[in-house]
Amino acid sequence: MDKNVEKFMEEVISKNPGEKEFHQAVQEVAESIMPYIEKHPIYKRAKILERIAEPERVILFRVPWLDDNGEIQINKGYRIQMNSAIGPYKGGLRFHPSVNLSILKFLAFEQVFKNSLTTLPIGGGKGGSNFDPKGKSDTEVMKFCQSFMSELSRHIGPNTDVPAGDIGVGGREIGYLFGQYRKLKNEFSGILTGKALNWGGSLIRPEATGYGCVYFAQEMMKTKKETLKSKVCTVSGSGNVAQHTVQKLNQLGAKPVTLSDSSGMIYDPDGIDLKKLEYVMDLKNVKRGRIKEYAENFKNVTYEAGKRPWDIDCNMAFPSATQNEINKNDAKTLIDNGCMCVSEGANMPTEPDGIEIYLDAKILYGPGKAANAGGVATSALEMSQNSMRIGWSREEVDQKLHNIMINIHENCVKYGKDNNFVNYVNGANIAGFVKVADAMLDQGLV
Repeated sequence: MDKNVEKFMEEVISKNPGEKEFHQAVQEVAESIMPYIEKHPIYKRAKILERIAEPERVILFRVPWLDDNGEIQINKGYRIQMNSAIGPYKGGLRFHPSVNLSILKFLAFEQVFKNSLTTLPIGGGKGGSNFDPKGKSDTEVMKFCQSFMSELSRHIGPNTDVPAGDIGVGGREIGYLFGQYRKLKNEFSGILTGKALNWGGSLIRPEATGYGCVYFAQEMMKTKKETLKSKVCTVSGSGNVAQHTVQKLNQLGAKPVTLSDSSGMIYDPDGIDLKKLEYVMDLKNVKRGRIKEYAENFKNVTYEAGKRPWDIDCNMAFPSATQNEINKNDAKTLIDNGCMCVSEGANMPTEPDGIEIYLDAKILYGPGKAANAGGVATSALEMSQNSMRIGWSREEVDQKLHNIMINIHENCVKYGKDNNFVNYVNGANIAGFVKVADAMLDQGLV
């Protein structure tokens, strides 16, 4: 490790002990950016990276609610308001038992760079709770969301902080959260994105992260004069991001063959076509079932409990589940099996050792902060529509999303190209850093 990065990380770790996910995210960015900072000492003198790594505000609160048996339950609620130099805080809410301060700080830190990359005026934040919506009734989810928003409402607003959904927070949860905010504040404003279409949502928003991830992969493939046509693709996860990644891959002529959830993975060598995807969407979004049921419903499908799809032969991989789902051995297996492109739909799904394998092999690798930025970009488009009290057509939003992903790719190439190889990790980190850093310099020490 570079001595400047080592010194910087010692300080970060001492200030944030035990937060391994946050340390991992900060170190990955620092290793990319530190050489750039050394060449531009104005950023070093102003301690810009040190300031970006320190949240502007951390909100931690109690969320009491009553379950269907009349028992009192208590969860933790969080909102990390990381950086607002270029616009209001923007980032999702995650409801999952694994949620803790370290995970949310890593996500908020990544969000700062991701949102900067979109070229749209949005800062970075993240929040959520260790509440698990799985197995809960609609009434229980509503009661939890209302209690959660009763506190969160004090800290957000259309020009301050605009949360969205994330793992465990879909249309149902966004609806309950928005309804409580509207009641408490007596106003109808765009304080959440991912809303339903009939009360302020945007077309393409549910699809945006998955679609954007595929658009980014398409741009990477163009640098090798390749297309997605007939490419065999492995996709992890089976939630919103994975579903719409599969949908867009089909539309562009690729062949997705895997999906997974926390219990295991399915492999369909015939391809998960649009008709099969309809079944998955009903299974996961309506029935809230397990992916193994896919194997019971379609022929020639393999289900493996407790496994992820990284040992399946493929041309392209789209990790779309959660952080650190690909380790060093998985990355090596992907490359040995012919994978030429990895585009991350999830946040930080590859461990640092795995990223080194990608970069050493010089495959096309789109890190999450660039490849999955389409979701937050379209959230910002929803904010714009809310502000103007208008709605754009599906085609308009999709075209804007496509253009944003092309621009993100161009910025990554601009800052990450070294001879004939594009290091998208460096490109994304430096491009995201420069915009935020320059804004912080302009605004003084605040």
